Amino acid sequence: MTHDPRRAAAGPEAGHRRPTAPDKQALNVVVRNYALAPVDRLSLDVVARRSGLHPDLVRRFVTLGLVDATRDHNGRLWFAPGAPATLARIQRLRAGLPLNYASLGLVLDLLDRISELEAALRRSNAGSRSDESWI
Repeated sequence: MTHDPRRAAAGPEAGHRRPTAPDKQALNVVVRNYALAPVDRLSLDVVARRSGLHPDLVRRFVTLGLVDATRDHNGRLWFAPGAPATLARIQRLRAGLPLNYASLGLVLDLLDRISELEAALRRSNAGSRSDESWI
């Protein structure tokens, strides 16, 4: 029996190939960037993408005063981190009420005022718990 160095390097199974690197097409790599510090403002594109709205519609909401935004020295819009939630609230109200977007500004203001009054009522009643369980 002759010794074949090629067969010895291939391992005990002569016809077995060593595993190679996976195909590039079969490899799905997802790269995400995470901020190391809390984000204090969001760009128009980020807000539009997170809310699922077109950037022009977001600009219209800013013009109508439905969502707050600031402009930088280049004129770009910047939003608070809660802006996508506000836009989702606007969309829910628009779907549930037969009102135009301009009228929704009044509804949003009234709902915010009601929330403030309810919070103040809870704070004032927190110290004076009595048998008034009906409140």
